[in-house]
Amino acid sequence: MDSELQELQESALAEIRESRNRIDIENLRVRFLGKAGAISLLSENMRNVPKEDRPRIGKQLNELRNSVARELDKRLAALETAAEAEALVGIDETLPGTPFRVGSMHPLTLLQDRAVRILRRLGFALADGPDVETEWYCFDALNTPANHPARNDSDTFYLPDGRLLRTHTSSVQIRTMIATRPPVRVIGPGAAYRRDEIDSTHLSQFNQLEGLYVDRKVSVADLKGTLEYFVRELLGPEVETRLRPHFFPFTEPSFEVDIRLAGINNGAWMELLGCGMVNPPVFESVNERRGDQAYDPENWTGFAFGMGLERLAMVLYGLPDIRLLIENDQRFLAQFVQ
Repeated sequence: MDSELQELQESALAEIRESRNRIDIENLRVRFLGKAGAISLLSENMRNVPKEDRPRIGKQLNELRNSVARELDKRLAALETAAEAEALVGIDETLPGTPFRVGSMHPLTLLQDRAVRILRRLGFALADGPDVETEWYCFDALNTPANHPARNDSDTFYLPDGRLLRTHTSSVQIRTMIATRPPVRVIGPGAAYRRDEIDSTHLSQFNQLEGLYVDRKVSVADLKGTLEYFVRELLGPEVETRLRPHFFPFTEPSFEVDIRLAGINNGAWMELLGCGMVNPPVFESVNERRGDQAYDPENWTGFAFGMGLERLAMVLYGLPDIRLLIENDQRFLAQFVQ
C-alpha cells in the first residue's frame, strides 16, 4: 500500500503540472478525487490493510487527497492568470476610453418637481388616483353634461367594460373629497389621455398638474393670489398675469390665466392654465356619494386649477415639436443635465 500511495502521488502531480486548461484540470479532479477516482479506490482497499497499519495508511491517504486537491487549485489559478495576461498583450493602456453619454432627469420631471415644490410651500399636499376611471369620477361628479363633446368616443379612450382612461386629473380631486372631510388643500400631478392626433403640438397622453383648495370663505381673491404667487415663483418676478373669463362645467365663475414674459412666446400673452371656484353641484355630487353633508356648499367654498406641463415645457425650453418629449433621444435629454 505504501508503494501504491507513493506512485499515485507522483503520477497525479506530474499530470497536474502538464495540464493546459480548465478542462484538463476538471478531468484530473474527477480522475483522482471523484467517487470512482484512484484515491477513492485506494480508500476502499483499507479493509484489506492490517489493523495495526490502518491509522498510518489512513493518514497518508488524507494527506494525498489534500495534496492533489491543493495542487489542482494552484494549477487552475496559474492557468487563469496566464490567460488574463495573454489577453492584455497588445492593449495600450494610455489610449483614451470610449466616451458615453450622460443622461439626466426628463425636462417634464424637472418642471413638475419645480411646480410641486412651490405649491407645497403653500400648504398643498400630494394626492393620487387611478389612470383608469369610471364616467362618474371623470364626468358626472364634475358636472359634465351627457352631451358634452369630451364624452364622445372620438375624444375619449373607452374600455370594453365602460370604464375609460381619465381625460384629466380632476378625478383625483373628487376622490380626495370623498375620502377626506374639509378643509382640503391638494395637488394631483399625473397623466391624462385624449384621442388627439399626434403632431407637433398634440399627444394622446400628456401630463397635468391640478390643484384643489376647499375651506370656509375661500374667494376669488384667494384663487388669484395663490396663482399669481405660483406663476411668479415658477417663471420669475418679471412675469405678468391676467385672469380672463372662461367656462368650465365644474367651476363657476371660471377663468383662464394668461402670462406674458419677455423671451417667451415672442413677448405675447399666452394661456397657461384654467381655474375657477368649485361649482356647488360638484360639492352636491360628492355629498351624495359620501352619504353626508360634509361639503355643504352653504358652508364651504373652494377653488380648483389645472395646467398641462408639455405645453409649458415647449414654451420655457423653446421646443419646436412636442414629440421631442417622448422620443427618449439622449442627445436631446443631455441638454437638461443639472
